[in-house]
Amino acid sequence: MSLADRLRAALALPPPPDLLPGDLVEGMVGDPVAAAVLVAITRRAEPGVLLTVRREHMRTHAGQIAFPGGRVDAEDRDSAAAALREAEEEIGLPRAAVALWGTADPYRTITGYHVVPVLGEVDADLPLQPHEHEVADLFEAPLAFLLDPANQHRMSADFQGARRQYYEINWEGRRIWGATAAMLVNLSRRLAA
Repeated sequence: MSLADRLRAALALPPPPDLLPGDLVEGMVGDPVAAAVLVAITRRAEPGVLLTVRREHMRTHAGQIAFPGGRVDAEDRDSAAAALREAEEEIGLPRAAVALWGTADPYRTITGYHVVPVLGEVDADLPLQPHEHEVADLFEAPLAFLLDPANQHRMSADFQGARRQYYEINWEGRRIWGATAAMLVNLSRRLAA
C-alpha cells in the first residue's frame, strides 16, 4: 500500500492520543475563528504536498509557509467547501480538480483560529497561478519527507512572556513551522497509530 493510500485510510481511524491540539494562549478570550486549509497531495509515484509562501505584507503570518486556506465564510457549506474556495482563490486550483479524501484533526492556532485540515488528491503539475497579492511562491514538497518524524524538529521560543514549543520541518532551505508543521506532525502520528 502506498504512503498516500495509507494516509487516506488513516483518516477513518480514531485519533491517536498524542495529537497536538494547538496553541492555547493565556488571556485569549472568545471563541476561535473557524478556518480550513487544503492539504493537496499530488498524484504521482512519490506524492508531494502543495505549499504556499505568504507575501511579506500580509497582516498575519507574513512570509510564512502554509497550506492554501483561510476563514470559513458564511456562504461555505462546510470546512471542505472553504478549503476548496480558498485554494482556488490563492493558487488557482480548480475545485473540481481535487478528489477529496476527508478531514483530519483540527488545530487551534496561536492567532485564535480553529483550523480543519481537508485532505485531497490533485493531478501532478497542474498549471496553477498564485494570487499576486497573497502568495509569494508556490512549491511542492515530498509527502514522505514531511511525514517522517526524523524531519520534524521540536523547537522552543519566547512568545508573550512564556516559553512556547513548536515544530519545524526544513526542506531544501524552506522553513515549515508553526501550525503548518504541527498539522503535518499530527498526520504522521495518525499514520503511526
